[in-house]
Amino acid sequence: MATTLITVAPTGAEVSKRDAPALPVTLDELVVAAKECEAVGASVIHIHIRDDEAKPTLDLGRLKETTRAIREGTGLIVQLSSGGAVTDPEEHRLAVLDAAPDMASCTMGTVNFGDDVFMNRWAFIVELHTRMQSKGIVPEYEIFDLGHLAALERLLNKYGLPAGGHVHVDFVMGVPGGMPGTVEALVACKAALTNLPEGTTFSATGIGRTTLPVLMASLAAGGHLRVGMEDTVTYARSQPVESNAQLVARAASFARLAQRPPMAPADARRLLGIARG
Repeated sequence: MATTLITVAPTGAEVSKRDAPALPVTLDELVVAAKECEAVGASVIHIHIRDDEAKPTLDLGRLKETTRAIREGTGLIVQLSSGGAVTDPEEHRLAVLDAAPDMASCTMGTVNFGDDVFMNRWAFIVELHTRMQSKGIVPEYEIFDLGHLAALERLLNKYGLPAGGHVHVDFVMGVPGGMPGTVEALVACKAALTNLPEGTTFSATGIGRTTLPVLMASLAAGGHLRVGMEDTVTYARSQPVESNAQLVARAASFARLAQRPPMAPADARRLLGIARG
């Protein structure tokens, strides 16, 4: 039976604890969230961390501690964000890889991000991709717009397949400045995957009010899912999210309705080419 890879992105770098009290910002909160999400169907956790004041940080010591704690407490695949916050310098974003995660994100181009700019120069993308190759870290290529898929084709043609040999992308949809969270945009992105290596898989992330339309469209198109409080803090109109597990459980229920139940972490490792078990 076909199954669905569910990634949870529990924290992000944009949402404040004040605005979303359920947001996990301490290590203990993050580990609890990870365990809860694994129990209801997640197999990958996409991690941003916060400092003692709940502000985004790329502190390497904290990243290593977080990676270790999630591995000790769960069977989830640990995927660290190399994006950080939009203000983080490139050298700090590259240093994320020194925490030795199973996976890390690799955003395939610069994009307007609300009132800010999420900068991803070509030279930086190449450095991130090749460092992950050398360290055996599997990338998730983050796609904020259709042109980013053309950039990924160029990257793979020139610098080779990622660690593990499998290409997996995540369509990040609904960011102000990026592609919209619509069925039409998802279909266009999926069509462009034909230019990538055979067997390339995709997940889709809907930001804010696009969460449910993107979730359903991705399942209908044979794709996988990413959900979490990084992407939305509203479960329904005027109803705050109670926990990340609430979002994962909803995604898992939709996956079961589509007769593609949640994928176990061990199966996700095989799909993504992750050797570390």
